[in-house]
Amino acid sequence: MAYGLGVARTDRTARPTTAHRSLPSLRASTRRAMRPSGPPTDEIPIWTTPDGVDSVTAQAVIDLAMRAGVAMIATGAAAADVTATVLNLTKAYGLRSVHVDVTYTSVTVSYHRGPNADPITVMRIVRFRVQDYTRLERLRALIVDLSQDRVPVDEARVRFDSVITAPHPYRRWLVTVAGGALAAGAAGLVGGGPFIILLSFLTATLVGRVLSWLTGAGVAAFFAQCVGAAIPTAVATLVVAAQSAGMTFVGDVSPSLVVASGIVLLLSGLSVVGAAEDALEGYYVTAGARGFEVIVLSLGIAVGISVVLALGERLDYPIAISSQTLLSDDIVVQVVCAVIISIAFAVMSYSSGTAVVVAGFAGGVGWVVLALAERLLQLGPVAASATAALVIGFAARLVARRLTISALAVTTAAIVPLLPGRLAYEGISQLVTNPDGNGFAVGVPTLLQAFGLGLGLAAGVSLGTYFASLLLARSQGVRPRQAAGATLPEDPARTDGAAPVRSELDEPTASAEATRPVAADADPP
Repeated sequence: MAYGLGVARTDRTARPTTAHRSLPSLRASTRRAMRPSGPPTDEIPIWTTPDGVDSVTAQAVIDLAMRAGVAMIATGAAAADVTATVLNLTKAYGLRSVHVDVTYTSVTVSYHRGPNADPITVMRIVRFRVQDYTRLERLRALIVDLSQDRVPVDEARVRFDSVITAPHPYRRWLVTVAGGALAAGAAGLVGGGPFIILLSFLTATLVGRVLSWLTGAGVAAFFAQCVGAAIPTAVATLVVAAQSAGMTFVGDVSPSLVVASGIVLLLSGLSVVGAAEDALEGYYVTAGARGFEVIVLSLGIAVGISVVLALGERLDYPIAISSQTLLSDDIVVQVVCAVIISIAFAVMSYSSGTAVVVAGFAGGVGWVVLALAERLLQLGPVAASATAALVIGFAARLVARRLTISALAVTTAAIVPLLPGRLAYEGISQLVTNPDGNGFAVGVPTLLQAFGLGLGLAAGVSLGTYFASLLLARSQGVRPRQAAGATLPEDPARTDGAAPVRSELDEPTASAEATRPVAADADPP
């Protein structure tokens, strides 16, 4: 039978077409296996609708938020807290499309008003920085009040000015005495006798007054550190000269303890904890600036000590300062000295009365943990110090939350007894005065150990604070604050029942953009 074109044959058995019919199913299964079915891993915010805030009000709110942010970073706040402060204020007054950029020396706020209006962008320079935790606590309390009970911007500005211009909680003479007590506690911690403790107290008092005068005169911080480190070294040289002259009232003491206590005093003001906290929060520019400042000011201490030691050698008057300073054998004395050091620094940084007491207790607990880690667990100096700092950061965050005080004030003061002032002086002394010419080979490892110990303290405190924040967030049913590089924009239309983001001020610290998120890796239609 002949079949024409297009005429189906009927004498053949139909072949199965399973393979052809399974191709779409196989393709769909492959697509389901390869493509995500859940929400996108990232979101791209786009502007949708205006906030409805007029230009005059927006400028006033941004100016107030900017001034608050600059004041907070100038008084020692972390970059994440500054960002949260600015976004809290702007959000409370209806500004949603706000972006904040914080560095160590400036704060920038930009308000995006839509595609048909000019944005409002303001930048302020942080001209000075001082540790003033009482003012920082007052600023945080004011931000919380304004966020919960919004008042006119003019009234808010008046309240802000009253906080900024409020006097310090302690007089200047008390702060100076606290600096001397810190150095005296450091001298007692490393085994100094009554004469060395008294001499360290008087020397630190002089250093505090000189540094205050140099700062008021506009001298750069590096050169002020050089002068501050040179003073206790010169005092130690005079003690050596008195011993050489046979003056019996000096006795058989180690002048190196005066220098070591002076180094602890100078190191206590460095923002090691702030640098580590900013790095963990994702603010790497600010963390790098803080860290570099710590390095530069530490170098100033080394230069000031080295110049005085080298000058004595050049004048053919060798300064026989021993590089070995050992801790006191009595653990009770060590703990008491650690408490004194922590309380003294808390007063120096203008912490509130409650924070001073908590800082003293935390300093003693931290030293006990350090002793247990070294003696029972047989940990090295760096690991033991990091462990003690972790305990301090964890406990301080929990207690500070309950007592409504600054956790930064407590942790910064509590780790001062753990600072490597003794190791730093040993390394510098070995570099300058080692008679066999191997000072570089011996001193550099010692300085590196001191540097590693400082990093361990910073990392331990930051991790302890972070773990405590996670615990608090879990207990209160909120999500912990994410790092700057991992924070997703807030979606006001979100209905998935996700828990709110927790921050220091109980507000999100990401961009407060009133936007509609678009999936960066969403499937094409």
